[in-house]
Amino acid sequence: MKTTNYILAAFLLFSISASAQKYKTPADTAKLNTEVVKLNKEIADLGTQLSTAQNKLSGYQAKADKAQQEAQDAAQASSSIASKAKDGKIKDAKSAKKNAGKAYDKAKEAKVAGNNLTKLNDKIKKLNKELESKRNRLKSLGEMRTAIYAQQPMPVK
Repeated sequence: MKTTNYILAAFLLFSISASAQKYKTPADTAKLNTEVVKLNKEIADLGTQLSTAQNKLSGYQAKADKAQQEAQDAAQASSSIASKAKDGKIKDAKSAKKNAGKAYDKAKEAKVAGNNLTKLNDKIKKLNKELESKRNRLKSLGEMRTAIYAQQPMPVK
């Protein structure tokens, strides 16, 4: 009984996937080939974009790390100058205010660099997902082509 159920389930699965094919007859081969060529071009373009984005990744990472370190250094410098300014000298207070502004600017730069790195990582994930989708579609088109060729009679030599 279980074997019969498994065979029936496999048959239904196969028939559903076969009926869901867009290209079914030998007359559809030209359209199928056109889509394959288009998909191959899109895959190549996505591969180029992905490669470019991955090459930029190390530079973005270095910029983000450098900006983060500069922001921390500026914050520490500002903190030490601010502790001097509490003695009440106006010159020290002005210097502390100036350094606090610089520290704030460095923190903003670090945030921007981090955001740019995050955006690039998101772009790489998106490109990988899209590339996988296109490759899966290409694979299914290959299966459709195989199904079409299976319908044609074999030439006799």
